[in-house]
Amino acid sequence: MQVEEIAQLLVAPTKGILAADESTGTMAKRLAAVGVASTKDTRREYREMIFSIPGIEQFISGVILFEETLRSNSGQVLLDKGILLGIKVDQGINSEEVTEGLTGLKERLEEYKKYGAVFAKWRAVVTIGAEDSLAENAIRLAEYARICQEAGIVPIVEPEVLMDGDHTLADCDRVTEKTLRTVFAKLSQKNINLKGMLLKPNMVLSGKDSTHKTKANKEAEATINCFKKVVPKTLAGIVFLSGGLSPDEATERLRLINQNKDLTWPMSFSFGRALKQEALQAWSGTAENKAAAQAVFLQRAQQVSLARQGK
Repeated sequence: MQVEEIAQLLVAPTKGILAADESTGTMAKRLAAVGVASTKDTRREYREMIFSIPGIEQFISGVILFEETLRSNSGQVLLDKGILLGIKVDQGINSEEVTEGLTGLKERLEEYKKYGAVFAKWRAVVTIGAEDSLAENAIRLAEYARICQEAGIVPIVEPEVLMDGDHTLADCDRVTEKTLRTVFAKLSQKNINLKGMLLKPNMVLSGKDSTHKTKANKEAEATINCFKKVVPKTLAGIVFLSGGLSPDEATERLRLINQNKDLTWPMSFSFGRALKQEALQAWSGTAENKAAAQAVFLQRAQQVSLARQGK
C-alpha cells in the first residue's frame, strides 16, 4: 500500500488509533499502579489481553507498538483482525526537551517493516512558557517524517503542548498555534506529502492547575479554530492525543469537536491511557479478570468511536 492509502485507512470514519507504545519504564509505572510487577511476561500478557479482544477491529484501525512488543510478534493477532501496526521510533527526550532517535532510523524502519509495521510515531513536547526547544524539535519531526515516507511508512507527527501548569485556554491556544506553524513550515521545507501523514496534537485546553477552567465546549471550539488557522487542508487527518485527560474528559471533547459540521479533516483519536486505563484497573494482573477487563475496554472503545462521529 502507498502512504496515502494507509493514512486514509487509519482515519476511517468510525475508527481511530490505540497508542500501546509505552516504554519499559513507563509500563513499569502503569503496572505498579495496579500492583503488578513489570516483567517481559506481564507486559506481554497485558498487551495481548487488549489485542485479542473480540470485535476490537470495529473501533481500532491501527495500534502503535513499542519495539519490544513488535519484536515479540504480539502484533500478529492484530494483523489477523485487519488492524494496522505502527511503531514508536523516537528514543525519548533529553534534558533540553529535544527528542532523540534520528541516528539509525532508516535502518530501524527497514527492520520494523519486516514485522509488519506500516506507520510510525515520533513525539516532541512543548512546555508553555519554556518553548526554547520548539525550533529544534520541529526540524527533527520533519526529518523523521522524510525518512519515514522514503521508506514507505506513514509518519504520525506528534508535537504535544503539555497540559502541565496553570496556563489559561488563551495561553494554550497561542502556543499550540505557534507550535503547529513552526512544525508545518519545517515539513514543507522537507517536501513532506501531507496526504500520507497524520498529525497527533494536543487539544487546546486550560492547564491542569489553572484557576480559570474553561467549559469543554469552549475548549472544543478553540481547538477547531486554532487548527483551521494553521493546518494545511491537504493533511490526511488529525488523531488527537488524550494527554492528561481522563477517559471521560477525552471522549467528551472528541465528541464536541466532531459535532462541528464544517471540519476540514477527519478528526479522530490516538488515545493511550484514555482507552486502556479502565481496562488495566479491571485486569490488575489476574487471569480471572481478563474477560471483564476486555469488556471494559470494548465499551470505552465503542464510546470513543461514537465520539469520533460526534455522537
